[in-house]
Amino acid sequence: MAQQKVVIIDTGCANLSSVRMAIARLGVDAEVSRDAATIEAADKLILPGVGTAKAAMANLNERGLTELVRAAKQPLLGFCLGMQMLAQASEEHMGGSEDIPCLGVVPGKVKLMQVGDLRLPHMGWNQVEHDGSHPLFAGIPSGSYFYFVHSYALEVTDATLARCDYGGPFTAVVGRDNFFGAQFHPERSGKVGARLIQNFLDM
Repeated sequence: MAQQKVVIIDTGCANLSSVRMAIARLGVDAEVSRDAATIEAADKLILPGVGTAKAAMANLNERGLTELVRAAKQPLLGFCLGMQMLAQASEEHMGGSEDIPCLGVVPGKVKLMQVGDLRLPHMGWNQVEHDGSHPLFAGIPSGSYFYFVHSYALEVTDATLARCDYGGPFTAVVGRDNFFGAQFHPERSGKVGARLIQNFLDM
């Protein structure tokens, strides 16, 4: 059986090599690409992201990838900011007043977290709660700890597959059709992170 072709979409962000290495540890040689034909030919797509929504969406637009990603038919998994880019819009405008239009493939808006006396960014290990019904969580107990670094989060919607709480509930994992996203960093979340990536590859 031929190995599936996994492509990490080159969003110009800093963590591409760590995402690729995490997948390599599972025995899969993923390719980092911004080439439309390569992305279209993939069996699975990974959308990584660090930094701001404004910069990340600008990179996608400049590379002519926005519509390509929106039209993807194969399973796609966004990591951290890559998950937020799947939403309809983000408040992370960094000085402007208009929300940043995102890919709009999952419902909801990314908002600055309201955490009271807790500090931002939300950084470190936190528990992710899910009902166990989705194949992404095979072998991952609800309440498992994943590694987060973020100040903005997707509100809880009917596409929320798992949630986390930090000053209030937010979407930790989202899914709609063939699009999925994890707010935490699976590539930095040890065995449970590796298991989630493996489950995605097995879907």
